[in-house]
Amino acid sequence: MTTNFTIRDEIREYWSLRAETFDLQPGHEIFSDREKKAWYALFQKHLGSGADRSVLDLACGTGVISHLLFDLGFKVTGLDWSDAMLAKARAKSKKRNSNIFFLTGDAERTGEDEGSYDVIVMRHLVWTLVDPQTAFAHWFTLLKPGGKLLIVDGDFVRKTPLGKILNALRTGFEKLGGVSKSNKSPAMVETHQRILSQVYFKDGARESDIAAMLEREGFCDIEIQTNLSAINRAQRVHMGFLEGLERLTLNRYAICVSKPLD
Repeated sequence: MTTNFTIRDEIREYWSLRAETFDLQPGHEIFSDREKKAWYALFQKHLGSGADRSVLDLACGTGVISHLLFDLGFKVTGLDWSDAMLAKARAKSKKRNSNIFFLTGDAERTGEDEGSYDVIVMRHLVWTLVDPQTAFAHWFTLLKPGGKLLIVDGDFVRKTPLGKILNALRTGFEKLGGVSKSNKSPAMVETHQRILSQVYFKDGARESDIAAMLEREGFCDIEIQTNLSAINRAQRVHMGFLEGLERLTLNRYAICVSKPLD
C-alpha cells in the first residue's frame, strides 16, 4: 500500500510531539536574564531597534524568539507548521499580553505576500530544510527592499574531537540511567536521526555554504558571526555538566544578509 506521508509531514509531526516538553529544555526556552540580554544584543547588533518594523519569525515554535523581538519593539508575526507548538505560543502571548500574530504555515513556502516584511528571523530552522535554495529564493521575495534576513543556526553534525568525546560520554551516562535534560525518548531520538538523514544538510550545515546559497538568490551585505559564546555560556548554566561542556564545543553561528534597495 502506498502512502503520501513525506519527510515534510514527518518533520511537522516530530515537532508537534516535541511541543509538550519543548520549553523545558535549555537552548529552547530562556531561563535567565543573562541569556535574554545576550539574545537582545545579537538582534540589536544585526537588526537595530524594532521601531515597529514588521518581522517574520519563521519556525517560531512556542514563541520564544517572537517574544524577544516583540520586547525590542518589532511588529511580530510568528509562523510554524505545528499547531501544537502554536497553541503554546498563543497561550504564552495571551499571558504576557503581547500582540504577536501567530499563523500556521510551511517555512519553505509560507503563502505570505511578496514584500510583506522588513525583517525575517529564524533559529535552528535551516538544518531541517528539505529544499533550502527554493526556500531562500522565497524569503527574498517576502522582504521589502533593504530588508534583512537573520539566520541563527549551527553545524551540529560535524563535531570537534572534544565534542565527539563529550557526546559519547553523555550518551553513555544517560544509558546507564543518568539524568538527561533533552526530554527525548529513544524513539524520538531515532526519529530525529531519520529526519536528519533525509534533509538537504544531512552532512552538516556549514555557514559558508549557506552564505553562498543566499548570495546566489540576490542577498547582499553578508555578515557571519561565529562567536555566540555569550548565549552558549548562559545556556550552559542550566544544563548537566557534560551537556554544558558539549554545548561550548558546538559550531553555532548567525548569518545576516540584506535584500538590495533596488
